[in-house]
Amino acid sequence: MSFVVARRGFLAGLSLAALASSAALAHGPSRQKVTETIEIAAPAEKIWAIVGDFQDLSWLPPVAKTEATGDNTPDKATRHITLKNGGEIDELLTKYDAKDFTLAYRIEKVDVKILPVNNYSSTITVKPQGDKSVVEWKGAFYRGYPNNDPPPELSDEAGIKAVSDLYKAGLASLKAKVEGK
Repeated sequence: MSFVVARRGFLAGLSLAALASSAALAHGPSRQKVTETIEIAAPAEKIWAIVGDFQDLSWLPPVAKTEATGDNTPDKATRHITLKNGGEIDELLTKYDAKDFTLAYRIEKVDVKILPVNNYSSTITVKPQGDKSVVEWKGAFYRGYPNNDPPPELSDEAGIKAVSDLYKAGLASLKAKVEGK
């Protein structure tokens, strides 16, 4: 083997090592998850009559108006949400199981200034517990800024806080509505 061939092999090896180490150092966002639950003093059917209607989000405090199509048919039902602050969100129903009191949806369009997340999907489940029920709202998403070094308002922490705050406010409002308080 000649010196030139050996040197090329050595340089190629160095190039691959440098490429591999830079790929290992690159870090994009990781999928974040939030789960919130609340116990409500009502049978699951009563709660499901409210949260199981994908067309109606009047129980969610920041919502001013919901325009929807497709009833509760997965992959056809959509809703356009207008928030009280003027923001807008488009969502698609991806799963609907009235027997198990579960629905899932994903955001199709949202301005990250309104909700600092991307690639958001969520599930709401009502779990019967005798004469009470537990409502679980869980979501998964990426932060609002897809690259490294996000600004604070589009960070993982900002996304987690925004979604957690929304879920907590929504579940508290649902509880008050169902329990008549």
